Amino acid sequence: MSQYLLEPIGPSDQNAVIDLFNHYIEHSFAAYPEHKVPYEFFDMFLSMCKDHPSVTVKDNEGMFAGFGMLRSHNPMPVFSHTAEITYFIRPELTGKGLGSQMLDFLIAEGKKYGISHVLASISSLNEGSIRFHQKHGFTECGRFRGVARKKGVFFDIIWMQKTIE
Repeated sequence: MSQYLLEPIGPSDQNAVIDLFNHYIEHSFAAYPEHKVPYEFFDMFLSMCKDHPSVTVKDNEGMFAGFGMLRSHNPMPVFSHTAEITYFIRPELTGKGLGSQMLDFLIAEGKKYGISHVLASISSLNEGSIRFHQKHGFTECGRFRGVARKKGVFFDIIWMQKTIE
């Protein structure tokens, strides 16, 4: 079994991050864009997680397995203790504990940044992500019904929250 290394997202991760994100754009409702994004979109990811922790997961041979990040929920200072979480894992590697490792890493690092609340915005059609977050102590704190449409399908956005102790 491969060992995995977790480290912050760096410039050399651009293609792997965007390729994985584009996979989820094309094949699921987990990534919200309707069309693939160009590699330059990576700069937006970097700016979104500026001043927050990020993570990549690679096996001991350097094979990219996934990425994640915390980002500001709202730029106003009164929300500085609250972050949104995003992560994606190569589909064939889900269910093997990598999501749990990334979540634990991001929460531990988030504490160092003063984060005490983590929010997750999840498509109602992404049942696996909803179960994952419930299993890890997130609770549903809001639902916007029918506010998103992708590939002609309307779906809800479910907000889940976890308080970090």
